Parts: sequence; structure tokens; C-alpha cells
Amino acid sequence: MKVKKEYIILALVIIALSAYLVTRTSDRTQYQLPDVPQVAGKEISKLQITRDKTIIVVNKKDDKWYIAPEVFPADGSKVKDMLNAIENLTLTALVSESKNYNLYDLDEDKKINVRAWQEDNLKRDVDLGKTASSFRHTFVRPAGDERVFHARGNIRNNFDITIDDLRDKLVLSLNPAEIQQFIVIKDQQSLILNKTQPPVVVEDAQADKQTEAAPEASKPAWQASDGQPVDEAVVKQILNTISNLRCEKFISDRRKDDFASPLFTLRMKGGQEYSLSIFAKTAEKDTDFPAVSSGSDYAFMLSDSQADRIMKNPIKMVTAPEANKEKSN
Repeated sequence: MKVKKEYIILALVIIALSAYLVTRTSDRTQYQLPDVPQVAGKEISKLQITRDKTIIVVNKKDDKWYIAPEVFPADGSKVKDMLNAIENLTLTALVSESKNYNLYDLDEDKKINVRAWQEDNLKRDVDLGKTASSFRHTFVRPAGDERVFHARGNIRNNFDITIDDLRDKLVLSLNPAEIQQFIVIKDQQSLILNKTQPPVVVEDAQADKQTEAAPEASKPAWQASDGQPVDEAVVKQILNTISNLRCEKFISDRRKDDFASPLFTLRMKGGQEYSLSIFAKTAEKDTDFPAVSSGSDYAFMLSDSQADRIMKNPIKMVTAPEANKEKSN
């Protein structure tokens, strides 16, 4: 009887513990994640990013994005990352109901509010806090909800951005193969280069047909306007550097027309005409050069390394006769 009584007591203890654990687990998960309406990134036509008193508005027009109100072209890849983050926003867990938002960088001076519209319809409105220590989640608070949740991914980085960060830094774009004329001006010295096509050499018709080979395709060559050959490697370097030229930043307090007397100028002709002018640094301690180009409506800054690859002395680009003889031997 004693053994039987002990078994009964043990069974009752197990049942009680099981009931406690079930109840405790149920209490911990007794909440419902808010519904996050689905929205496709391609449907979004307007974004608004607010941090403290700074507001950035980006509008879509003809499948391109522009920063208002100045209508600066926006960096398409960065906008795409934002749209992907908006489309894929997924809440994974409730973090806090305490309203102690400063713990999560969701207080007024640290949070980033993101809003997205489809035409006039507000499709997304969410506050972004800091990234969780695992870097796999971001603390967020959806509009109209006082609770803090985990959202999947490191979302904040996509929106922690300034207007200058978001601007499209591409200031000149061309295809080097299409350029037929190249004018270099530096220190009151200039050089006009033209691309020439050497004649194709045709083999003698009486040559042995078995050993006859098709003539090699002639490669275009650059030469000065007076017929002198030039250093092809230098020309190639300059063209490759400016073919997809991105600036360090834009100049906000001066217009293109405010710049005069450039240190260095390039003018190129191909399917269309292109130009790039680089000016003296504003101060000796500056690390960037002011510049303007035909590919941008705004003045901008180029780094020392960019300027060094572009600003070559025109006279030194002409190949010396001695060097030509060495190459031919």
C-alpha cells in the first residue's frame, strides 16, 4: 500500500508540473504579431525617410528616382535596397511592451521613420530602431502600435542615409571605343588626338593558298593632329577612368557657371560630345579637386587619386622618336 501511495503522489506531482509548464509557456507566447500588409517594391512611387528634423523625400518618375525638392537624381541601387527592405518587412517576435523606446533607439531623436506610398495610398509606415546584437534583426515599431518587435534583417542600414549619400554620383559616362577625337588642355598647352584606322594589307593573290592566312584586323591607333604617335597606354588610362566617372561628393554652394580658368580640360567627340574640367583646390589642405562635366548639371569634387589618373601633361603624351625606334626594333 505504501508503494502504491507513493506512485499516486508522484503521478500527481508530474501532472501538476506539466500543467504549470504548459500554462507558463502559454502565458509567454500569448500575443499576436500585427498584420503587415504586403506591398511590392515596384508599386511604390514615393518614399519619405525622417530622422529627427531631417526629412528626405524620393519620388519616382518615368522609372527613375529623384530627390525632392531639388530633383536630384537618386542612386538607383540604393533606392532598390530600400524598396526590397520595405517589400520584405517581416515581424518575427514581440520584444517589449514597456514603452521604454530609448533602449532600442526608437525614441524621437534616434528612430528612423520610413513611409512608402503607392500613388496617394500610404502602404508602409514604420519606425526603425537599432540593429539587434546578433545583426540578424532590427527593433521596429509599426505605426499605431506602441509595442516593439523584431523585424528580420539589418534594415536600418538601408535608410540611415543623407541626401548626399543618396544622390547618384555618376557625373560622366561614355564608351571609350566610340571616341574619335580627344583634346587635352593643361597649363596653356593643348594636344589634339585623332583615332586613325590603319589600312588593311591584302596578301598577293599569287601567294600559296595553303599557307595564306586572312589578314589581321587592323587596330585603331591614336595620333596627334600633326601625325605624331602618342602614348596609347596613357590615352587608354584616361578614357577608362572617365568612362564611368563617379564623384566623391557634390558642391552645394557653387554652380557650374561659378567656376572659371580650369587647371585641366578634356573634350571628346564620338557619337556625341563630352567634356570634363578640373579646377584648383579651394585650399591647400583640401584633398579633393572641384570639377564640372557635360554629364552633370552640378559641380562636384574628384579625389586626388582620380585627378592624378586624369590630369596628364599633353606634351608628355606624345611619343618621342627614339622611343618609337626602340619599339620597332
